[in-house]
This record gives sequence, C-alpha cells and structure tokens, in this order.
Amino acid sequence: MAGKKSVAIFICFALLLPYRHCANPHGVIFDELHSLPDRKLFDVMIRGSGDAREQPLTFIITTAGVDRNSICFEVHQKAADILEGRKHDPRFYPVIYGAADDDDWTDPEVWKKANPSLGVTVKFEAMQDAFLDAKDNPIIENNFRQLRLNQWVKQTFRAINMERWDECAYNFDMDQLKKRPCYAGLDLSTTTDITAFVLVFPPEYKEDKYIILPFFWIPEESLETSVRRDHVRYDQWWAQGFINTTKGDVIHYSYVEKVIVDLGKKYNIKEIAYDRWGSEYLIQNLTDAGFKVVRFGQGFKEMSPASKEFFQAIMEKRIAHAGNPVLRWMADNLRVDTDAAGNVKPDKEKATEKIDGIVATIMGLGRAALNEEKPKKPGRIMVYGEDGWL
Repeated sequence: MAGKKSVAIFICFALLLPYRHCANPHGVIFDELHSLPDRKLFDVMIRGSGDAREQPLTFIITTAGVDRNSICFEVHQKAADILEGRKHDPRFYPVIYGAADDDDWTDPEVWKKANPSLGVTVKFEAMQDAFLDAKDNPIIENNFRQLRLNQWVKQTFRAINMERWDECAYNFDMDQLKKRPCYAGLDLSTTTDITAFVLVFPPEYKEDKYIILPFFWIPEESLETSVRRDHVRYDQWWAQGFINTTKGDVIHYSYVEKVIVDLGKKYNIKEIAYDRWGSEYLIQNLTDAGFKVVRFGQGFKEMSPASKEFFQAIMEKRIAHAGNPVLRWMADNLRVDTDAAGNVKPDKEKATEKIDGIVATIMGLGRAALNEEKPKKPGRIMVYGEDGWL
C-alpha cells in the first residue's frame, strides 16, 4: 500500500511540473543536473519551494557537464569549495567522485578515483575497452572523460586525429568516377573568403570507401592579401591547382555556378546539400539547371549525425581523400561544439582557421549515407536528413 502511495505522490508531483511555480514539495530529486537547458527550473524548485515544510530535502545527482557557465557547474564548484575548506555550509553535504582538470585521464588510478567500485560493480575490462576506443578518437575521448571519469570537459576541442586522417590519403582514379553517383556539399561562406564544393562518392561495395573530391575558390585580387592576413600559402596551393580563383576581389558565384554545372556533366551528382544561409540566387540557378538541392542546417539536429558518421569513417579508414593539402589544413583546423546530449557539430566561430571544406564534406557525406542502400555494420550511426532518419 505504501508503494502505491509513493507512486501516486510522484505522479502528482509530475503533474505539477507544468505549474512548477506553485510546487511546495517535501523533497526534490534532480537527476543529471548538467542536462538542464538553463537554471529556471532549478531556481524555482530549490530557491522558492519547500518553505512550508519542516524538513524539505533536496538530492542532486549528476555527471559532469561541458558548460562551466551553467547551474550544474555552479553547484559542482560549491561542493568542491566545501570539500576543500574554502566554504562552510552544514546544510550542504557534498560527495564528488571524479577526475580533476589536471588528472591524467589515461591513468587507471584516476579511473579508480572516479569509480570507487571499479573491479566490483564496474568491470575493469569494460573500463579498459572503453579507454581503448577513446584514446585515438577525440570525440570518444571527451565522452569517456565526461561520462566515465566525471571530468568537466571543454565544449570545443580538436575533432580529428590527424594521424588517422593521413592514413586515409588513398589515391583514386578520377576517370573511374565519371557518371558514378555522388552527393555534394556546398559551403559558400562569405564573398571574400574560401568557397568550398565537395563531391562525396559513396561506397559501391562493402569494403569500398567514401571518395572525397574537393574544389575551392578564392578571389583572385585578394589572394596575396589573404596570404599575408592568414599566414597560409594560398598562392602555393593555387599554383599547384588545389585552389581556383575567381576574377575580382570577391567570389563570383556565377563562376562557381558554371563550374558546378560542368561538373554535373562529368559526374552523376544526385544532390547538392547547402547551408540555408547561402546565396539563394545561386541555389535557384542550380535548381533551374536541373540539380536537386537540399537545405542542410548547421545546427546539432542535422550536423551531429553526419559529423559522427564522418569521424567514424576516418577512424575506420573508410575515406579516401588523396592527401589534398587544403582539405588536410582544414581538417587540422576543425573544432567541434557539443551539447549535453552528446551531439556534435563543427564550430566555425572557435576554429582558429578555415574549415569550409570539411563542413561541405560532412554535408555531402551525410546525404550520401542517408540515400545510399548499402550493407550496414552493427551499431552504425544513424544519419538525419531532409527526408528523415535512415
């Protein structure tokens, strides 16, 4: 009977949540505080509730997060201050099992610090397997450190293991790509910056790879200025044929359009994915030219599944990029942003240099993975596109 009453109480409490300003609970349990989008619910339930109760009690249980400006980090810091003697509050009982910022996350002793039951309820072999998956993959590393070591990690971090990237420098015969189905990503950036158009040819059989064929443009008259400003040898890449120029001091989208149309005659371009903030004039012209163009949002919803598929393909050497130096430079520049749910996306604002070609690659690969029918491996990451989930 007591159990049924407890269930009823929790159901009633849940029903009160939409009207949370009127809640006056005996107890509050906050699980995974780091996942709250803001502090509003916390403040209402903690700061303004329970005043009519003799002994209101609050439990806060959470994994470390990624946002050090959040209510979760504020509570975490208070707990640390009390534990280390910087503050005193007898109403607050803190317990923290987690790795500190300067702890070596690869050290099994640090694992025990964050997991006191390691070897008992948490199998050491399982922890070691998770570590082996994480040590060469920055994204999995962040997940390992946050979720298994309870360590606060940065939202933005280097995304690509460049040793693995270089191992994907497989050469391919461009003539064999003619009329082979492919999907394109188009990142127009600004009129004075680099514009990127990347063709992604999906695997044709189980052991085949995604073939990446990038094209870049920069304004001709700003080439030398860009070299001095960015300290990057665009002029050398132009001389080697890895970057094209358009006449004038801004990107001429009409020239980019002509090149794309010509590429469409040579390759079987199924779709062109583009950032919805791009040039509507160019997009309309490409549509009129017979291309299927698909808007590809730059938020977590669309970029995260495609980005994870891209990173996983690099780790598994399922990408062939022929060692293009411009694309490699952009891969090394890539930083990604994460949210509380573990989603990731390229972060243009925090990237130290240009990443346009990688963004275009991710968009093209995302559409390729969504549309192509091919054997799936167990645990393959799902990809979201305009037509839904694959």
